Amino acid sequence: MDYFFELFLGGMTRGSIYALIALGYTMVYGIIGLINFAHGEIYMIGAFTALIIADVLTVAGLPDFAILALAMAAAIVYSAAYGFTVEKIAYKPLRSAPRLSPLISAIGMSIFLQNYVLLAQTSDFVPFPNLIPDFAFMEPYAHIIGSSEIVIFAVTALAMAGLTVLIKFTRIGKAMRATAQDQKMAMLVGININKIISITFIIGSSLAAIGGVLIASHIGQINFYIGFIAGIKAFTAAVLGGIGSIPGAVLGSFILGWTESFATGYISSDYEDVFAFSLLVLILIFRPAGILGRTESSKV
Repeated sequence: MDYFFELFLGGMTRGSIYALIALGYTMVYGIIGLINFAHGEIYMIGAFTALIIADVLTVAGLPDFAILALAMAAAIVYSAAYGFTVEKIAYKPLRSAPRLSPLISAIGMSIFLQNYVLLAQTSDFVPFPNLIPDFAFMEPYAHIIGSSEIVIFAVTALAMAGLTVLIKFTRIGKAMRATAQDQKMAMLVGININKIISITFIIGSSLAAIGGVLIASHIGQINFYIGFIAGIKAFTAAVLGGIGSIPGAVLGSFILGWTESFATGYISSDYEDVFAFSLLVLILIFRPAGILGRTESSKV
């Protein structure tokens, strides 16, 4: 039974990180109908930013939690700036273009950011310091769950709660929902949709940066390619739950995380991706809109 709970909690850890990234995919798609394939690289840049700041602060002798908080804050600001800039350079000029154009632009931006970090850093895996200390009250359960998993669950829950409050109970959230429903009508009632789209990219990039810092501290290493792998998995989770649906992105992320964890634990790690993407194929066959997605009908 302990092994089952270990796999269950391991799947929750994966699902939490996927959810933080998948929310960026689904928010951008919900607002402008675009798949931001450079989103995974924003997650990777956040992790590298945190590593640089953590190395500097470690030399200064600050405690681990202070280093983690400051490194995460720097990663959020830097990643948000990248998300904002990417939207202005790669996507805004192509909003009225055929749908294939922004898709190619997104893929090109993803490759550019990968190679930018490759040249600026290294192609090798780089060690990332464990900034989450072991909690004394967790010692009896250390064989099942560690302190880093607890922090990941708590931070992810707080981030999702904050996003829910923002979208449901604030003026920006109402403007985001209005823009997602109908951009032209949103402009007619005085909403600056360019500002709302930029805010959406900033929020999604910030959430991805949080995920990048947490998982890097948990695993203990990063490299320039982690954004591609995590981005594909998070995109799969968003489609699984229903692209454009925030609850769907979270649900799809946890289902994907548990699927990978149990497949790795009970079958083989070689089949981890096979089961994950097979689940996606089955969902798309029997429910193309995703688990919580709604099928859109168009009038002819």
